[in-house]
Amino acid sequence: MNNVNKTLYIPLYGKSYVSKKGVFIDDKKAEEIWEQEGFALKGKSKSKWLAYYMGIRSAVFDEWTKAQLADSPSAVVLHIGCGMDSRVLRVDAKTHPWYDVDFPDVITERERYYTQTESYQMRAGDIRTDEWLHAIPRAEHAVIIMEGVSMYLTLDDLRRLIGNLSKHFTKISLLTDCYSVLAAKLSKHKNPVNDVGVTLVHGLDDPKALELDAFTFVEEHDMTPNRYVEQLQGMERRIFKKLYAGKFAKKLYRLWEYKKD
Repeated sequence: MNNVNKTLYIPLYGKSYVSKKGVFIDDKKAEEIWEQEGFALKGKSKSKWLAYYMGIRSAVFDEWTKAQLADSPSAVVLHIGCGMDSRVLRVDAKTHPWYDVDFPDVITERERYYTQTESYQMRAGDIRTDEWLHAIPRAEHAVIIMEGVSMYLTLDDLRRLIGNLSKHFTKISLLTDCYSVLAAKLSKHKNPVNDVGVTLVHGLDDPKALELDAFTFVEEHDMTPNRYVEQLQGMERRIFKKLYAGKFAKKLYRLWEYKKD
């Protein structure tokens, strides 16, 4: 597994950690996988503060996904860069066709813990090409989740991906997190992904840079809503607010929603 693929262990650890503590999300699958894998994280990548951040980020994505599925009963779901995430279980998406997509090495690892069904499928491929999309049926509406993905793609890569998705689906609802340009610069030396060997990431400051024809920016979402931060107690809550929910933190990491009608 290459270094970018190894970054999947950071959110996996975070989700396992917060699930065991009983905050933000209930993720028994993450607990199970982490207990068996035991990947040797070090430094910032195993920080409890980062674990809290990963947990809240996942909760926000889960919340958005549930709302989209409730509003669009016939939509298919693409979770691009799924890693070992169990979102399909957490949001209880049994009535929607769901495709978890990642690199072949990741999907091979994932198949040890997840079983495909008629409504749940895993697809291996490089999202910088369109070959993986050939294995996914065309549909009227796709709900697309891209959590922890955009920073590993150049702007050209992202726009190519959006173009390919737009050709494949008539209607799209998409949520993605993005580093700012400043965050990408700082990440060369001060990012937990450095601990698994990743030093090159990319950032965006203008959400409209990803607009393409009918694919347009909708709104920015809060990455650390207070309703989740308040689940922490005492000093932990105060420290987390300063480190991850303050004004400077919000300049580094953004959460953008897009649509194609």
